Amino acid sequence: MNLVEKNSFCPYCGEPITLLIDSSLSEQNYVEDCEVCCKPMVIQVSVFTEDDIILDVKSEND
Repeated sequence: MNLVEKNSFCPYCGEPITLLIDSSLSEQNYVEDCEVCCKPMVIQVSVFTEDDIILDVKSEND
């Protein structure tokens, strides 16, 4: 497992968030609660290389 920090924003409250991404997995989908407002965010990750990671953070209703 190789964890990489990625920054994004909560789709509900707009606060910055830091996510730890396992770059050894090419596709990841999971739900994580915002540390600030505690609402569930849907996280979709595509890893091509450790430096090329696409992160999509959405609200649960999108």
